[in-house]
Amino acid sequence: MDYPVLYRKRLIPEECIPLKDDIILYMDDEIIITKWNTLKPRKDFHHGYSCYFLKEGYKVSKFLAEDDSLVYFYCDIVTYLWDRAQNTLTVVDLLADVIVKPDGKMNVIDIDELCEAKEKLLINDQQFFISVKQLGALIKLIQDGNFSLLTDRLEEHI
Repeated sequence: MDYPVLYRKRLIPEECIPLKDDIILYMDDEIIITKWNTLKPRKDFHHGYSCYFLKEGYKVSKFLAEDDSLVYFYCDIVTYLWDRAQNTLTVVDLLADVIVKPDGKMNVIDIDELCEAKEKLLINDQQFFISVKQLGALIKLIQDGNFSLLTDRLEEHI
């Protein structure tokens, strides 16, 4: 299989960068699993793995310390833009995020950025509603004790 070139598109700050150092470990019609190191050195985490859930609109990342201990899971709400002719996949960050700590506690973050993007017309109505809907579905999944349905998919390929 010829893996696509991955890009990360952010709205705040506005940027679209190739994830040229990410290594695709696995891909099928439902998920893409990658291994990566931080783009810039950080004290809070060192490297990790991500699972792109192509149908659900989530990217679940396992953030690890240098000693491979779990720091937390970071869940982005995203959409995907496929360019099959160029074999690229652009992951568009829809701003709302969920952090799940090792003890299972959940923090929803960046809702203010989502609102700012809507106010500044950086996202359209459809993107806004997709973000809120997918965020709600992810929160429900976590609250219902089913987060392992996502993390198990990641773990089986790393």
